[in-house]
Amino acid sequence: MPKIIVPISNGFEEIEAISIIDICRRAKIGVSIAAVENIQTIGAHNIKIEADCKIEDVNSNDFDMIVLPGGLPNAFTLAQNERVQFLLKEFKQKNKKIAAICAAPYALHTANVLNENYTCYPSFEHKIKLNGYKENDSVVIDKDIITSRGPATAMEFALEIVRTLCSKEIYTDVKNSLLAK
Repeated sequence: MPKIIVPISNGFEEIEAISIIDICRRAKIGVSIAAVENIQTIGAHNIKIEADCKIEDVNSNDFDMIVLPGGLPNAFTLAQNERVQFLLKEFKQKNKKIAAICAAPYALHTANVLNENYTCYPSFEHKIKLNGYKENDSVVIDKDIITSRGPATAMEFALEIVRTLCSKEIYTDVKNSLLAK
């Protein structure tokens, strides 16, 4: 069974985080939520999530992919947290999958793991880089890096994670059960 780690901090975007967690669990992907701050983390719209572990306890060898939801100040916290930045670099060095949505590609940029082509929440490209920014794409895949735009693209983004980590049959079953186009 594939496994992903989802680091979150206060101000995470709830639609993105929950879409990732829920859709991946429907595909039988092991999902662990790692708190960067407190075990109980409060989203940008005051929804509370209790994490499974602290980011300090995460070992990259235990996971196939690291997935960063956006939201503010979550994206900035992920970009400034030494452990998150270390894990991103370690995943890249080990040729493991990395994914980020909304403002979270900024954390990939600060870790210097973002490939040439990417997308993000509009305006964040100015904090990252204009070269390679795909403003009209909901999801961009560049080698082992998956990026997406924001809340409205969260389901498509999560399904792409499923497609990347699971069989075509599992991907199709999950997609059809969600009535996704």
